[in-house]
Amino acid sequence: MAEAADIQGMSDSPARRWLRRTATALAGAPLVAALLAGVAAPQAQAGGTTKAPAESSTVAVSLDTLTPSAPVKGDTLTVSGTLTNKGKSAVTDAQVDLRVGPRLYGRTSIDTAAQRTGYAPGADPYPVGGKYTVKIAKLPSGISQDFTLSVPVSKLDLGDDGVYQLGVSLSGQTARAPYDHVLGIKRTFLPWQNEDSDSRTGISYLWPLIASAHLTAETGSDEQQTPVFADDDLAAEIAPGGRLERMVSLGSQLPVTWVVDPDLLASVDAMTKSYRVKAGDTTVAGTNQAVAKKWLSSLEAAVADGKVVALPFGDPDLASIAHRGKNVSGTLSHLQTASAVAGMTVETILHLKPSTDFAWPVDGAIDPSIVDVATSTGAHNVIARSDSLQETAGLSYTPTAARPIGGGTTAVVSDARLSTAFQGDMAKAGDSTLAVQKFLALTLALTQQDTDKGRSIVVAPQRMPTIAQAQSMARALHALDDGRWTQSQNLMQAAAAKPDAEATTTVPRTSQYPKKLRSQELPTQVFQDIKSTQASLDDFQVILTQPERVVTPFGNAINRSMSTSWRGRPLEAQKYRDSVRTYLQGLSNEVQLISKSDVTLSGRSATIPVTVQNRLLQDVDHLVLRLRSENATRLELNDGGAVAEQPIQLGAGHSQSVKFDAAANINGQVQVTAQLYTEDGRPYGAEMAFTVKVSELTPTVLLVIAGGLLLLVLAGIRMYAHRKRANAGGAADDGGSEPEQPSDPTPDTGPESTEPSGTGEKVDR
Repeated sequence: MAEAADIQGMSDSPARRWLRRTATALAGAPLVAALLAGVAAPQAQAGGTTKAPAESSTVAVSLDTLTPSAPVKGDTLTVSGTLTNKGKSAVTDAQVDLRVGPRLYGRTSIDTAAQRTGYAPGADPYPVGGKYTVKIAKLPSGISQDFTLSVPVSKLDLGDDGVYQLGVSLSGQTARAPYDHVLGIKRTFLPWQNEDSDSRTGISYLWPLIASAHLTAETGSDEQQTPVFADDDLAAEIAPGGRLERMVSLGSQLPVTWVVDPDLLASVDAMTKSYRVKAGDTTVAGTNQAVAKKWLSSLEAAVADGKVVALPFGDPDLASIAHRGKNVSGTLSHLQTASAVAGMTVETILHLKPSTDFAWPVDGAIDPSIVDVATSTGAHNVIARSDSLQETAGLSYTPTAARPIGGGTTAVVSDARLSTAFQGDMAKAGDSTLAVQKFLALTLALTQQDTDKGRSIVVAPQRMPTIAQAQSMARALHALDDGRWTQSQNLMQAAAAKPDAEATTTVPRTSQYPKKLRSQELPTQVFQDIKSTQASLDDFQVILTQPERVVTPFGNAINRSMSTSWRGRPLEAQKYRDSVRTYLQGLSNEVQLISKSDVTLSGRSATIPVTVQNRLLQDVDHLVLRLRSENATRLELNDGGAVAEQPIQLGAGHSQSVKFDAAANINGQVQVTAQLYTEDGRPYGAEMAFTVKVSELTPTVLLVIAGGLLLLVLAGIRMYAHRKRANAGGAADDGGSEPEQPSDPTPDTGPESTEPSGTGEKVDR
């Protein structure tokens, strides 16, 4: 970023006094060298202005606290930290010194100073010395020791307002080098603003409340549609001491603009009621309702007097959509839906109207396609970053954040140095202190670039800060509470500020998009999976009598599938999308055809039953069952056709047997298929096929059978009459009898077969 070109004079400044001290010390160097004659190692005077470079890292110096962070006249500067001997031998006759100066001009010089390691003779300032030291008789190898050093600000010889180097060093002796020299040093920055500033820089600091997805597409069958969470990790984040709880607690005391993902609010709100948590193949009852209620209550109180920006629901990855998703049909529609529900979600839960006029691409990196996608949702402001939208060459100051980039769109350009100031590991107190001091130094240097220009600067930190990072950010902002060189603003004020006419408004080309960010984008497969899931949802919802019970949870889950939080987690992202698709398919399969065995059709006409089952917990409608005969010549449906249809309406948890009229013409087998369709003609579910065996009885066959039966009846009558006459004759013969007649002859028909008629379903005529 551009820096101030003007450098003020150095008369009566600490830098001038530092040069005089250094010259005096160097003048005495020959005497010191003579006293140390015979020592093989490089000589060093008592102040430690020269040394062997490798020795300056023997002792690690950590600056754990520095108070006040930005002192004023009359303050006492207190520095505490830890010394750790990393060498192989003990350090003896050691002394901790504070070194202040010279003044640094411009933010580039601050960056350069922050990169320095080890002690540099002539570059590091002379120690304050005197009684403002800490003596350490011995520091054994591998041992750490704490220290605290306090110095009145008046003893630091601070001159003009500005940023000064501040170093804490340890000088001492080792067995290898038994002379006094610097063994370790740590540098930071001391912002000094003693005089009231004629102008102050407006700082708009974004405070993001964003989390990864935890809520699934599954809901209970009860009236309340009990939500199901993939895990209970969100409860840990909003519980006392959790990341999101600390974000709300810290942010409530800061002049920040809250940037909220509505999905987070919706998820926590779902936890305030009955909810379930997945546990293997089953679910268990969630128990963190009180935690969720407390967090939402605290958040509502924290934002009551502040400004809230609502991102699209689920925080969709705008860059991934622009580069890989927009050409997949339906993707932009999902983004627009996510934007449409954002404001309503926040307003319903937090009872305030948020701004939905801002889009925030990852790391503020933009190109024309990203801007087009961002504004397609209705947003007029795109939060960019200065390392993406480069400053005009030769500009001697950092311009105000608002930049018109055409089409009624404003790029709100956050400052890259300030926005990335706390991205490192802030868990160690020393790292946090250095980050806070550098942040303050950069803001003061920015204000002093051009005191005639009042500017509005935006700080957009990482989307999901850790607890330590959030605490460090809060410390830095509290250090600016007195408003000596900054004043707090909200993001809406920054976007509405008068743009700087000299600032660049050229959006970088697509080829300039950072390769590192591009490699982390969601692949095209993500959007193809989303398209497939949406198509299945469209087919499913049209048959439901209460489609909203399905459309809302699945629509939200689809939006979560595009979330920025999936970057760097491709396996977890795939698992989430698969779970949504699998659950939807399972619900769709609850409405299905019951498999049939083969059917035997005995007779010229009959009915063929097909059973439809609905195992859903709501009624279904708008379905059509279609039966098709693959050989209409042999088997006709519906008075001569090959296809027959009947509408289907099924109650929740019920089955229905649908009967189709059929007529057989020729003996043999016919393949029949049954398929459910939606009313607009789209197939629903799997097709079911079965075989109909036609066994037709013709008139000739029936005549032969009837004649046979008649002959049997006549034979029976004849035998009956003959037996009756024989019995009558025997009774009249009183003297003798005729020979006994033989009994009935052996029947010429066998008994009725008891074998089954064959496999398959028998259809009555």
